[in-house]
Amino acid sequence: MGKQGHVAESNMDAAFPEPSLYTIKAVAILDNDGERIVAKYFDETFPTAKEQRAFEKNLFNKTHRANAEIIMLEGITCVYRSNVDLFFYVMGSSNENELILASVLNCLYDSVSQMLRKNVEKRALMDNLDGVFLAVDEIVDGGIILEADPNAVVQRVALRTEDVPLTEQTVAQLAEDVPVSMLQVLQSAKEQIKWSLLK
Repeated sequence: MGKQGHVAESNMDAAFPEPSLYTIKAVAILDNDGERIVAKYFDETFPTAKEQRAFEKNLFNKTHRANAEIIMLEGITCVYRSNVDLFFYVMGSSNENELILASVLNCLYDSVSQMLRKNVEKRALMDNLDGVFLAVDEIVDGGIILEADPNAVVQRVALRTEDVPLTEQTVAQLAEDVPVSMLQVLQSAKEQIKWSLLK
């Protein structure tokens, strides 16, 4: 191959960047005022919270009245979807495949919709915020897409939310397996704390 062949190859390399698993730059859910409810950034495109919020405001201003489902903003490809008072966004690089971003967006939206029993609005989402964060973690980790099937995401979130922290109910269940002397020590400590607070 001559010199021209090498030039053509290097131009082709510039047009098609190296393939990468790190396809997602950010995922965000904003309310109908453009305020952040959920946002997770996976690279250093917007390193500070201030820059992230400025970008989110700009993104919201450009998309909240638009009928489109995709926008290129500040060198980032954003796919989005809205419902009632929520706006869902998935962002990737300027040369990212929009279909891949859209599949992540659809997975996020459908997962949230199933978790909220199709009541996709701010109040219901706020009541189930922990589950929504878990869903985002199940779909994307560090910018790498882990799951695109909303049913699988919802099942995993349900399993993870069953691993609840200790409550009085779980303590009562555990108490059946604990020796009586241990229970007396716990009860005594509880009483001492109560009386020290009352003094």
